[in-house]
Amino acid sequence: MGTHLVLAVLTVLFLAATGLSFVRIAHGFVRTLSFPRLQILALTGVLAAFTIWLVDDPRWLWTLLAGQAVVAVVQAACIVQFTPLRRAQSERFAGPSDAPNVVSILSSNVKMSNRDYARTVQAVLDADPDIALLMEVDQAWTDALAPIGEGRPHQVVQPLGNAYGMALYSRHELSDVQVQNLVMDEVPSIIARVTLPDGQSFRIYCVHPEPPVPHIDSAGRDGELLKVAQLVDGDTMPSIVCGDLNDVAWSHTTRLFQRLSGLLDPRIGRGFYSSFDARFWFLRWPLDHLFHDARFRLVAMRRLPYSGSDHFPMYFSLALTDSNGNAELPTEKDAADLEESREIRQEARELDREAIGVDWEK
Repeated sequence: MGTHLVLAVLTVLFLAATGLSFVRIAHGFVRTLSFPRLQILALTGVLAAFTIWLVDDPRWLWTLLAGQAVVAVVQAACIVQFTPLRRAQSERFAGPSDAPNVVSILSSNVKMSNRDYARTVQAVLDADPDIALLMEVDQAWTDALAPIGEGRPHQVVQPLGNAYGMALYSRHELSDVQVQNLVMDEVPSIIARVTLPDGQSFRIYCVHPEPPVPHIDSAGRDGELLKVAQLVDGDTMPSIVCGDLNDVAWSHTTRLFQRLSGLLDPRIGRGFYSSFDARFWFLRWPLDHLFHDARFRLVAMRRLPYSGSDHFPMYFSLALTDSNGNAELPTEKDAADLEESREIRQEARELDREAIGVDWEK
C-alpha cells in the first residue's frame, strides 16, 4: 500500500500541476507551471513505467495509469506543435543566404554576473550576425563588447546595473530609435527602424521583460509582452520582436501575444530550440525568441554553443519579401483576446514595485 500511495501522490501532483498551468492568474507560481511541460511529460512516462512494474492490484493500476495518461496527453498536446509533426508556420526562403534582403540577428542574454566576456564576444564574432542584441549588460559588459561594435557602427547601448541593460549593434542603418520603459521603470526596450541594403525597412522590437518567480506576480512580464503586441499590431511596417521574453513558446501568454501581434513563430513545426538553462541539459525550455511578420521568410535558425551564460545565444536569418506568401498566419484575435490584453496591461500599469531580479544578479 505504501508504494501505491507514493505513486498516487505523484500522479495527483502531476495532475494538479498540469491543471494549474491553464489557470489565468498573473502570478509566478502559476505561470512557471507552463515551463516544464517536456520535463513533466518525460517524468510521467517514467512514473507510468514504475506503476506497471510495481502495482499488482488492477483497480489501483488502471486508476493511476488513467491519471497519468491525462497528464501525458495534455502536456504532449501543448508542445507537439513545436515538432515536425506540425506544418511549419514560417516559410523557407528559396533564395541565396547572402541576398541584399536577408538580415541575420543574434540574440543573447549574457547573464550580468557572468564575467567571461571573451567567450561571449568570440561567439558573436564567430556567428557574424548583421545585428547583435545583448541583454543583461552593465557598464563592464558594454566596455568588453567593444569588438562587436567594430564593423557594426549603428549602436544603441543602455547599460544598467539591475540585470536589464541592453546593447544593440547593427551593420545596417538604424533610425527612429527609441529606448522605452514600456511597463516598469528601468526595464528598457529598444525599438528601431532597420534599413536593409536593398532599401527595404522593417521595425525591430528588442525586449527583455522581468522573469516570473514563484512568490511574486507576473503582471510586469505579461503586461510588457502584450504592450509590445499592441505596438506591433498598430505598426504598418514589417516587424520583428526578439529577445529574452522570459516566457516559453507554448504558454498562453505567448500564444495570446501571437494572436494580438499577428507575428509568426519560426519554432512552430521545427523544434524546441530550448535556450535556457544552458547549464543543465535536463532543465531546459525555449525562453529566447524571435517573432516575425509574415513578409519575412526563414533562411536559418539555430541555437549557438554554450558561451558562459545561463542562456544559449540564438541565431536567426530572415529574408524580407513583399508578400505573406503561403505562411500560416496565427489565429485572428477576437473580442475576448482584446479584453484580456486590456486587463493585463491595466494591471501592469498599476504595479507599485521594483522589477523582479534587481537583487538576484548581485
